[in-house]
Amino acid sequence: MLLAAIISKPQKPELANILPELVAWLKDHNYDYILDPDSGIYMDCEKCVQRPEMPKHQPNLVIVFGGDGTLLAAARAFAHTQTPILSVNLGSLGFLTETPLSDIYNTLEAWCGNTAALDIRNMMHAELHRDGKILKAWDALNDIVIAKGTIARMADFTVEIDQQFVATFRADGIIVSTPTGSTAYNLAAAGPIMMPSVNAMVVTPICPHLLTIRPIVVPGESTISIHVVGVPNETYLTVDGQEAVELFLGDHIHCHRSDYSVRLLRHQPNGLFNVLRSKLKWGER
Repeated sequence: MLLAAIISKPQKPELANILPELVAWLKDHNYDYILDPDSGIYMDCEKCVQRPEMPKHQPNLVIVFGGDGTLLAAARAFAHTQTPILSVNLGSLGFLTETPLSDIYNTLEAWCGNTAALDIRNMMHAELHRDGKILKAWDALNDIVIAKGTIARMADFTVEIDQQFVATFRADGIIVSTPTGSTAYNLAAAGPIMMPSVNAMVVTPICPHLLTIRPIVVPGESTISIHVVGVPNETYLTVDGQEAVELFLGDHIHCHRSDYSVRLLRHQPNGLFNVLRSKLKWGER
């Protein structure tokens, strides 16, 4: 029997109707299932497994209900696997969670019939170095962001690309983004939109004091190093907008393309520009 892992956004009461129907479909198609605790509230809690433990059960498919944030959390949990992820949009904007609820069974049928599309997205590996040691490491699908907290003071950063000095400058923060994350915080900070298939990363300053400092697109094989040379209190490194670590003077952050990727399951290829027209209302007056 095959196995599906189900991950849900918290506090979505509509799941009380959605999940029993999905479980019935899975059973009819020779699938067993496991649930994260946020899904288990509406179903059989004996099937509950904490998200970090789900990959150990080696599911054949991950089904995510929620918005992009829920998908990002699921992607990091399954980063070291090749498990396809079907993301069903229960959120609002949803650049990544393209599948509407009305299309879930068409997509699952296509998956079972080997006609579904797999959208492979590169991840980024980020390491936080402190006192000469790796304090923590992550594989991010969207971005890592270095930004100050509540105090209205800028920080000072030195950026190097492949050990070449770029600049030292003062800013509210820095975003290092994958092509997938280029439509997230990077877009709001006036960074470029990159097609997901591009092998690149982008470094985008957040409100730099020097107006001549601009976003830089670098090859995917490059290593981006950020040195914290002046920092106010409550400055944080945030991964995919969800995991955060406070930064201190002298910390170094190194980013490069991850060895891992995320496989997003689609009924059919949608294309970035279809999503941008739909979500950002391009071409409308």
